[in-house]
Amino acid sequence: MEYSHRYSVYPTQEVAAELEYHIDVHRQAYNYTLYEYAHVDADNIGSAYKHHSRLPSWRDEFPVFSEVNSKALQRTVTRFYQNLSNLSDQKANGNKVGKLTWKSPREFQSMTYSQSGFELKNTSGRHATLWLSKIGDIKIRYHRNIPDEADIKEVTAKKETTGDWFVSFGLETDEDDLPEKPDVDSLNASNSVGVDLGILNYIHTSDGKTVDWLDLEDEYERLRREQRKLSRREQGSNNYEKQRKQVAKVKRHIRRKVLDYQHKVTTWLVREYDAVFVEDLDVKGMLEYKADLYGCHVVQVEATGTTKECASCGVETAKPIWVREHSCPSCGFECDRDANVAMNVLQRGFSELGLGWPEDTPVETALPTDTTSVSAKRVCRGSLDRLSDEV
Repeated sequence: MEYSHRYSVYPTQEVAAELEYHIDVHRQAYNYTLYEYAHVDADNIGSAYKHHSRLPSWRDEFPVFSEVNSKALQRTVTRFYQNLSNLSDQKANGNKVGKLTWKSPREFQSMTYSQSGFELKNTSGRHATLWLSKIGDIKIRYHRNIPDEADIKEVTAKKETTGDWFVSFGLETDEDDLPEKPDVDSLNASNSVGVDLGILNYIHTSDGKTVDWLDLEDEYERLRREQRKLSRREQGSNNYEKQRKQVAKVKRHIRRKVLDYQHKVTTWLVREYDAVFVEDLDVKGMLEYKADLYGCHVVQVEATGTTKECASCGVETAKPIWVREHSCPSCGFECDRDANVAMNVLQRGFSELGLGWPEDTPVETALPTDTTSVSAKRVCRGSLDRLSDEV
């Protein structure tokens, strides 16, 4: 299983200059890969593997490519072909796509070491040291330990628009070291959950719990203020560049806050339940790798019709978006609209796994309540526990 951990790094001025230089060499390598892809006989290129064989001649013709790690150089060529593959996938899905173009320095701000050329050292405290081949040691804020059972396969160094540096470790864990998932036959309505991405709430679960949308009103107001300041600066001036970084820092703060929120919610779900069933949820990918880490099943179900279909009798009833309650004209079942969707997702999840659906009781609404770290309103069946402290 593959996943990643991200850390802030604090290079010295000298090392930061080396990082910037190496990234620019990789940018040139990326652009030269694009050039050869367009101009060299297709028998000699056409895949990352074939293109890797051309790298020795690159170093002979352009000594600058000898100044960076050879494995990292191969990874940059692979990056081009991955981007090419992503474009092909989007086109196959019916999306209008352009073509790959040369990268400017602003557009290319990272490089990846793959398999070798790096070493993580001194991990006993809150800071660690990352050694990169041909660059040297970099101080890391080691806020989260890398699991003992995980192997570091890749290291990506990136400079963000704020000017700050980060590294991401691509980790791989052998499936034998992962916790065993519960037997499918042991799943039931009490240890499984259907999840709906709601309108009034971030998520709504089939057992009646809800998690509110993250309140970012203050953050977005600050972003608007900083953007107004930027609009008054003369483009290209030192003051403009200083304010541009300030805007970038606010945007980064918002992204981090959202990601942290998603991590907490998804961790709570996979630790709380043995099986989580979802539609096209934004955090599905995050759920899947965490489910492997915590021994939980995650299953995606067909989303079509979950809003219209009654979770009690299956009769479909059209509902405009502003109608927030489900009221079935056939069986009389009433509940919150999103709760009905979540219960349909749960039922479809059981069907997807070939399991029967047990009898269940309707939900009834309850007053808002708060958890330790997120504000949440709940819908309860009898008396439900409050959301886990993990959220």
